[in-house]
Amino acid sequence: MSVRTAGSGATARPSDIPDYPMARATGCPFDPAPALRELQAEAPIVQVRTWDDATPWLVTRHAEQRALLADPRISADVTRPGYPHITAASRERRGRARAFISMDDPEHARLRRMVTAPFAIKRVEALRPAIQQIVDRLIDDMLAGPKPVDLVQAFALPVPSLVICELLGVPYADHDFFQRNTRVLVNRGVSPEAMRDAVDRLIDYLERLVGEKLARPADDLLSKLAVEQVRTGELTEHELAVMGMLLLVAGHETTANMIALGTLALLEHPDQLAGLRETDDPELIAGAVEELLRYLSIVHSGRRRVALEDIEIGGRVIRAGDGVIVANEVANRDENVFSDPDRLDLNRDARGHVAFGFGVHQCLGQPLARVELQVVYGTLYRRIPGLRLAVDRDQVPFKHDGLIYGVYELPVTW
Repeated sequence: MSVRTAGSGATARPSDIPDYPMARATGCPFDPAPALRELQAEAPIVQVRTWDDATPWLVTRHAEQRALLADPRISADVTRPGYPHITAASRERRGRARAFISMDDPEHARLRRMVTAPFAIKRVEALRPAIQQIVDRLIDDMLAGPKPVDLVQAFALPVPSLVICELLGVPYADHDFFQRNTRVLVNRGVSPEAMRDAVDRLIDYLERLVGEKLARPADDLLSKLAVEQVRTGELTEHELAVMGMLLLVAGHETTANMIALGTLALLEHPDQLAGLRETDDPELIAGAVEELLRYLSIVHSGRRRVALEDIEIGGRVIRAGDGVIVANEVANRDENVFSDPDRLDLNRDARGHVAFGFGVHQCLGQPLARVELQVVYGTLYRRIPGLRLAVDRDQVPFKHDGLIYGVYELPVTW
């Protein structure tokens, strides 16, 4: 692919600018789009064309991504002109429910601090026995039930949903409701009207729940925030509902996709699966989680930013007001950082990956996601050693239309 890169005042001809996002290759569902790899080989930063005919900068290499994500001259504020919204529906969502991940400091830091403690490493480690119980119980249910089974519905979705519901104080009995609306929020193909309705339903639900927490506080995060932040006037009930929606949606959807997609990747790499199945070494299991996060990188619509000032980087000049898209999935395949990057190697030191982002906006819930994945990957294949696909791989429906990559179903048997 020959791409003209606009920088230092140059203007790229429209015909020279590739469209983004780009399609994965048929038969290679775990790899970034080939066109992304070609762009990465040519230059670390190029212009691309998005759905609204905007031409933001696409950052494909690891070093430049980390530099920009840590740069205070790059803004995550979705209300700024030039911000490269993923879709019209995504713009609608951010306008109706703008959470702290879509803000800059100091407001981002003020709100994020309110929820940092429950996701700290020591606090999350204390949840490991409870997460283990959830995983074991769900596996018991699968083993006692009929085969084949859809691993997504029977296991991958319930594990993080049960955990985040317990943490937040959201009734798990309502999981069909919030999972159904979450599917709208993370689908690239929905209309702005459908997005608005899904957001409004979730916010209305959480506002009612916050009201209940204010009246009858319990031992959960929403109760704690209602008492400490809403009663003191630091947050309104609506603002806490928006924060709760972010934590609820991100707290189950991302990990659920990693569980299912990671399982499929391991089934496609039986030598790697065998090594994981046969070990009970916590360090080896933790390392396997990092490698699967690197290899799969389920956030594949790019992390979106906008420049506040002119920034010279990677041989280009990003002008103030220019949109920036950071494509983490291809940076995690950067051969300058990871040798033989397209190979899944659970013994690799993959800790330098950017699957959770980088800088002040990196994923708040990453300690929880890591523990959940460590428990899952360290338990599922050991307890069901004969786990295998119940259909041909080409019959597995991938989320090519999703903002978060994964599979809609994963029929398995043993």
